[in-house]
Amino acid sequence: MKLLVTGGAGYIGSHTVKALLAAGHEPVVLDNLSRGHVAAVPAGVTFINKDIADPNLAELLREEQIEGIMHFAAHSQVGESMVNPAIYYENNVVGSFRLIEAARQAGVRYFVFSSTAAVYGEPDEVPIKETADLHPTNVYGRTKLMIEHMLRDYSSIYGMRYVALRYFNAAGADHSGCIGEDHTPETHLIPLVLQAAQGKRESITVFGTDYPTADGTCIRDYIHVSDLASAHVLAMEYLCDGGESQVFNLGTGNGFSVKEIIDAAKKVTGIDFNVTIGERRAGDPAKLIASSDKIKDMLGWKPVASEVEQVLADAWRWHEAHPNGYDDKD
Repeated sequence: MKLLVTGGAGYIGSHTVKALLAAGHEPVVLDNLSRGHVAAVPAGVTFINKDIADPNLAELLREEQIEGIMHFAAHSQVGESMVNPAIYYENNVVGSFRLIEAARQAGVRYFVFSSTAAVYGEPDEVPIKETADLHPTNVYGRTKLMIEHMLRDYSSIYGMRYVALRYFNAAGADHSGCIGEDHTPETHLIPLVLQAAQGKRESITVFGTDYPTADGTCIRDYIHVSDLASAHVLAMEYLCDGGESQVFNLGTGNGFSVKEIIDAAKKVTGIDFNVTIGERRAGDPAKLIASSDKIKDMLGWKPVASEVEQVLADAWRWHEAHPNGYDDKD
């Protein structure tokens, strides 16, 4: 299939482009490079420097003969969304509407959406199932849920079938070390921990040690980015094979505490970096773990690279090879 990958120069998008190529598909990357890196796009892949809200997008989809869309182009920092919600509503909601409507106009029938576990908010039950109540507690989560509602309506009324993939903590890097995680600013725990190991920051701060967990620190479900990429490929192929619109969680079903991640990072890197203790951050749940039984049962997906030491080893390989991230920064 010929597939448009929006945000394909970003972290998860670029890994999915690689997985699509390996599966025999033809990805076309569309990215405005506001947060992505052209160096993350594999050689030979068509790259289009445009925004998802471009008024001529329907024409482009027709010209490129796009059969399906994978949508990764979104702002995704929770803290930023609560300080500057305007850019989240503009890019995530308005931009996604323009993209979805362009797809309808161009006759694109299949849509795979990169959603988030943030749509659940504070869970009443862990592991979290797709049937859990949806009460996002931040602007980022609310924008993603709005997009899910749009897709549901476009599916039921216009017949555009979709899969929304709600995932938890994406981590790691491609095993080759050629592509990886490079955000500015960086907010994710594992790259921050590895930056401490590199000496790029004085220490890593643990926000709260009095949570109701075994070691008092928050527990999260970390999933290797390559496992996420394989799920996106399966989701698109499921739709093309006649599958109905669905929502799936993506996670490992296992959680690791902040302290466990730090200890594992010290083991993998062989570096004893500094750790400081800070106050709890408002809104941080003690434990977030996904139930991914639905996608395992329906699509046969299973994480194969998400053991925590492999996640860290692959991420460390990327950070060692790219100490300053991608080379395409201004």
